[in-house]
Amino acid sequence: MKERNKLSERQRNILRFIEQHIESHGFPPTIRQIGKATGIESTSVVNYNLNKLVVAGYLLREARSSRGLRLVNKERGRRGTQSVQSSMIALQIQFAGPIAAGQPLAIPDNMQDSADMLDVLPSMLHGVDPAEVFALRVKGESMIDAMISDGDIVLIRRQQTADDGDMCAVFMEDKSEVTLKYFYREGEQVRLEPAHPTMQPIMVNANNVRIQGRVLSVLRLNV
Repeated sequence: MKERNKLSERQRNILRFIEQHIESHGFPPTIRQIGKATGIESTSVVNYNLNKLVVAGYLLREARSSRGLRLVNKERGRRGTQSVQSSMIALQIQFAGPIAAGQPLAIPDNMQDSADMLDVLPSMLHGVDPAEVFALRVKGESMIDAMISDGDIVLIRRQQTADDGDMCAVFMEDKSEVTLKYFYREGEQVRLEPAHPTMQPIMVNANNVRIQGRVLSVLRLNV
């Protein structure tokens, strides 16, 4: 347990609650449940500390689920230590600019040509080749219930197809705009669904939609 002394008291409390919730219920808590249990009113602050726990090797996060948390070192014994150490070797992926999680954002001219690189943990790529992954900074709050806040970084696997329910970076060709939403096919249209209780989906003609990639993971670099 010595390693946990390097965590803040708030992060230890969050990790302890997640462990207790999984042990009691068989599944992880939501970001709002974590905040309520640990006395944190801001979901962004909870999100920040969860990503600190990811970087420290204690958690994995699944972007597609509001309960997308997984303990990676609940047992810090013989088997746990090796897996955590291997997950701490950083990989570099391309940082390609901003993406809107709110109203669609005009795509930057240099989005595909950015030379900026971002260090990430292999565990955040879920076995995907780093060359197939790029990072985008989120603007807006439309995906807040998927634990993605304004300023967060999403790691996206490059692909041109998606299944219903995938969280994707989607380029709308007729508007030259890009947005981050859940993807659903509805006949000749595509429904781009936010994860926010007061925001409405965007309906787009399927011929005007180009998928840029599917979200693998989420991280936050700054408060």
